[in-house]
Amino acid sequence: MEIVRVGREPAAATDVAATEEPLEIRLDGHTFVVTMRTPGADPDLAAGFLLSEQIVRAAGDIADIRHCPPNDNILYVTLADDAAMRAAEAMNGRRHVTTTSACGVCGRRSIDDLMTDGRRVESTLSVGRDVIEALPGGLRAAQRAFEQTGGLHAAGLFDAGGTLMRIAEDVGRHNAVDKVLGAELRAGRVPLSDRILFVSGRTSFEIIQKAVMAGVAIVAAVSAPSSLAIELARDAHVTLIGFVRGSTFNIYAVPERVVLETAGRA
Repeated sequence: MEIVRVGREPAAATDVAATEEPLEIRLDGHTFVVTMRTPGADPDLAAGFLLSEQIVRAAGDIADIRHCPPNDNILYVTLADDAAMRAAEAMNGRRHVTTTSACGVCGRRSIDDLMTDGRRVESTLSVGRDVIEALPGGLRAAQRAFEQTGGLHAAGLFDAGGTLMRIAEDVGRHNAVDKVLGAELRAGRVPLSDRILFVSGRTSFEIIQKAVMAGVAIVAAVSAPSSLAIELARDAHVTLIGFVRGSTFNIYAVPERVVLETAGRA
């Protein structure tokens, strides 16, 4: 797109902006939510969103998921037996709203409705501090769209050795998280008790809530967590790490999963 770039002298130029478009997710023909997102990996986004909404719990809960051409902004999801029943119950207690790219839990009727019924993440995962320190660089190096636009968030799933296993980018942090978790759900790899979820930006309540539903043991970010994110992480036994920058970071919950002493370092 055409812009005016202002420096020493204003000049005409072109730039690339991050794409943001609405996605309507329909469950068995009925509109469940309209969310703003960056197009791409829409089935993964929907699967991850439905996992965090406690509609689906495994890959088999989704019988079919597809766009209906020519409209690529409508996604039709056909649910299997129990999931269809849970969806019908959820629709009775949900306000139908359009969510923004900054909203991961819009449409819920109460704070109590957001909680994860006391579930805890069980995991034997243990990682060294060097793995945590390397996460920002690993994610940044794989952010292809960010290189062009500078306007997209990212979420990445890493293994215990710090290898990036999956990445997604989107205008919304929670959408990027839904995309990576949804892809793993559809591949039959949930719960993700042996994975680290790393996100750009801050960590809010809904990011931890989504991680809990997917069974993720460690969540880390380059910026700060919110107070409610910390509270939920402690309750759900999720290791929560913030301000991962250089050789420093803060552990806000369940620090025992991070081995702080490494070779040649005390």
